[in-house]
Amino acid sequence: MLIEVVVLGALIVFVLHYTNRIDGNRFIDDNRNYFLKMKESDYEFLVKARYGDGMDMDKLFNARLRNALIVIVLVIFFFLSDLSYVNILFALLAGYGVFKLDYMNLKNFYKSHLHKIDSMLPHYLKSLEILIQHYTVPVAIGKSIDDAPEIFREGLRDLIEQINQGNSTIDPYMEFARKYPVRDSMRMMRLLYRLSLGRQERKQEQLLMFARTISNLQQKARDTMYKNRLEKMEGKTMSMLITTAVGVMILLVLSVVLMMGI
Repeated sequence: MLIEVVVLGALIVFVLHYTNRIDGNRFIDDNRNYFLKMKESDYEFLVKARYGDGMDMDKLFNARLRNALIVIVLVIFFFLSDLSYVNILFALLAGYGVFKLDYMNLKNFYKSHLHKIDSMLPHYLKSLEILIQHYTVPVAIGKSIDDAPEIFREGLRDLIEQINQGNSTIDPYMEFARKYPVRDSMRMMRLLYRLSLGRQERKQEQLLMFARTISNLQQKARDTMYKNRLEKMEGKTMSMLITTAVGVMILLVLSVVLMMGI
């Protein structure tokens, strides 16, 4: 009987939503200021890291909220015959878990691809080094945005916008480094800032130091790539050895059992 109630409740919610008798999107829009407090501080960055600049942030966030609300309603229907504060709390926790699930998936994607993002920085800085030979650092950064890896573009736009607004401190550079906490990003942004302050006669000397640092980063990226490949191959080899060993043991056990049966 309980399953029938849950199915009936789900059908009622679907029909009411389909006929616009209830509008989940309108409910979300009317209470948007409250729901926005639930948005994680790094959510937009993770979405752009996963899907790029073309993704509609509001649409994706509304989908998270809508799925969470649907789960809450369905769980409440499930406990409708024996509704209590504990069951309502369980429904809210289930909805919150569904709401957080997409965020955790984005977080896991970012972590699993962090080494790939990390490897992009040296190549971008190498192209920036070439531009700095002909332009000032802010102008070079501005010209590099269109060719930069997509994940860095928003941070670069924010960096240039703050500089154009008259912020001549190191803060815009450090904000970029904090937004993309990959290997040596802090040190490279400090070097860029010092390069932007350097006198013209010292520019070549600072550029040489900048170029050497980038070469070291590229070498580290290559070493990391080879290490990851080696570890992956070792893992596959170990899995094959374990599988073979388990298979041989099973065959030996079966042979012993058959011999004893004889």
